[in-house]
Amino acid sequence: MSNSSEKTTSTTESVDTMLWGMKPNTYCMLLHLSQLLVFILPVLGVVAPIILWVINKDKEPLVDKHGKIVINWLLSEFIYAVVSVVLLFVGIGFVTLAVLSIIGIVFPIIGSVKANDGIVWNYPLSIRFFK
Repeated sequence: MSNSSEKTTSTTESVDTMLWGMKPNTYCMLLHLSQLLVFILPVLGVVAPIILWVINKDKEPLVDKHGKIVINWLLSEFIYAVVSVVLLFVGIGFVTLAVLSIIGIVFPIIGSVKANDGIVWNYPLSIRFFK
């Protein structure tokens, strides 16, 4: 799991591409931030990023890269949450759930800021299911 950041040249890759009236970087920022909808309606925080990725992943390579990062994090976060719930029986699960809740807010925000700047940022601790 590398925590690499790569600068993308979305301005040269997709000069005329507009996704829902937005530049690709802005759309990718929205894709990352859509995870925070989990605080409004939990299902929406999982479904919205998937829909945003699937709808435009074939139209713009940048959306595909960011979408895979977000989906990888959602799957990783789910696995970590299940493990944390099991660890509740030993007492440490409270700590791991608290940490997971904090990074579940921080990582999407960092990812969205970097996406808006044209940087592809892999979330730390994310298991790479999709490459």
